[in-house]
Amino acid sequence: MKRYRTISNGILLMVILTWTQSCSLMRDPLDAYSDVTEGVNEAGEYVAFRDKAAVVSHLQLLYNQIRDRQEHWYLDYLLIGDAHADNAYAGTTGAEVLPFENNAIDGSNSVLARDWDRFMEDVGRANRLIVYIDSVDDTSLTSTERRQYKAEAKIFRAMIYFDMVRLWGDVPVITTVAKDITSENIQEVYPTYFPEQNTEDEVYQQIEKDLLEAIPDAPANSTGDKTKFSKSVARALLAKIYAEKPLRDYNKVILYADELAADGFALEEDFTNLFGMNADQTDAKKRNTAESILEGQFFSGNGNWATWMFGRNLINYNENFTWAKWVTPSRDLISAFQREGDEIRFSESVVYYQTTWSNYYPANNYPFMYKLRSAVNSIIKYRYADILLLKAEALIMKDNPDLNTAATIINQVRARVGLGALSSAVRGNKASMLEALLTERRLELAFEGQRWYDLRRLDKVEEVMNSVYAKDSGRRTQVYPFNEYSYRMPIPQSMLDQNPNLKQNLGY
Repeated sequence: MKRYRTISNGILLMVILTWTQSCSLMRDPLDAYSDVTEGVNEAGEYVAFRDKAAVVSHLQLLYNQIRDRQEHWYLDYLLIGDAHADNAYAGTTGAEVLPFENNAIDGSNSVLARDWDRFMEDVGRANRLIVYIDSVDDTSLTSTERRQYKAEAKIFRAMIYFDMVRLWGDVPVITTVAKDITSENIQEVYPTYFPEQNTEDEVYQQIEKDLLEAIPDAPANSTGDKTKFSKSVARALLAKIYAEKPLRDYNKVILYADELAADGFALEEDFTNLFGMNADQTDAKKRNTAESILEGQFFSGNGNWATWMFGRNLINYNENFTWAKWVTPSRDLISAFQREGDEIRFSESVVYYQTTWSNYYPANNYPFMYKLRSAVNSIIKYRYADILLLKAEALIMKDNPDLNTAATIINQVRARVGLGALSSAVRGNKASMLEALLTERRLELAFEGQRWYDLRRLDKVEEVMNSVYAKDSGRRTQVYPFNEYSYRMPIPQSMLDQNPNLKQNLGY
């Protein structure tokens, strides 16, 4: 049998890279198997994982994506979530970054192309474990372990698809591993490399299915290790997906928020524990807080690199501080903190340094995003305050609103940072409560990539974003108005060129 390496001027090679393999086919050709994880047995049959050690190694590869691939799930997430909203400016004037601030994004944007590529590579890695773990011929790999590892991979896949569906809406749902193309199966297998888009509803249904199937077998929350794809991570994601339109079920948002409380999650008493450093500025102040649901952890000698994309690295003060940083706090956000008298969250979210550039502010007093301030700080993917405030949102928005309980939750979040309770006038009015909720989420979750999705989820994009340019003197001139098509990002043109079954989102 002959194995094909390139088809259609290299297009297939790129698609295989995106959807099926965890390593570059340019570096690792199809006939060069890893000694540990894959190959053929004596009967000439394909073997994905030779033994338990290979499975564990591949599972660790999934976890390593949180530590080592910070571009698409953190750096770009904040660019879209905060600079494409009213929380921040792009920070640099680069042609690929500025469009997120001035609303000039199109299908040629390399940031979105990078994200699509990375997400689909991650899906391929997750699918590999999910599809092949049950066929591993190693009796030391118990049935309990097989179920747990598969559950962790399903949670990981659900995380990826949640980020993707909120960006693009209709995306291909891939839950299998495409076979190698041979002369005997080319007619059968070739089309699987060019999948069609699933609807947004179908993507959410797959996310829901993965999470519900994963909960029974996933590891329980560990108070000493918040880096695992645990039952609690699945519950947090379920609360988030049930707040979104296609699966919207506010009673389930409340249910899963309450289950997280039962798992032991609570607001960290001291807000500065979440993002702060120790007194000597040598290490993170605290990891694995009561509030953290999932975080990437970094330590001396093996730190994160994303910190110098946003500001200074406080354990190496002048490292990479010669060029304009991404996600610069906006005047509009700073004003929102000031109106509320929110000094604690402001000082934990924004810091001022002197710079050699003045793209948005005077160089001698330039603000920076401060929630990742050193190479040893954790990157928090999900935290309980987000879910708790989603519960308040659900209480406000459900058919029979419970405004008093929602206000109690919001007041709890405010009290932690020394702010007073909502007034009785606000508590008694649904529209006022929704505005209070959005403000609270904005200040609590600033620079955590949430603001754009809050506006999108509650149909506030046009109202907020088309007015912010006039009142925020620092924003670059708006190129296009926000409209009903703005709720989805453009499918990368490079992906449309490679796969004729993909269709561009309307408006691009």
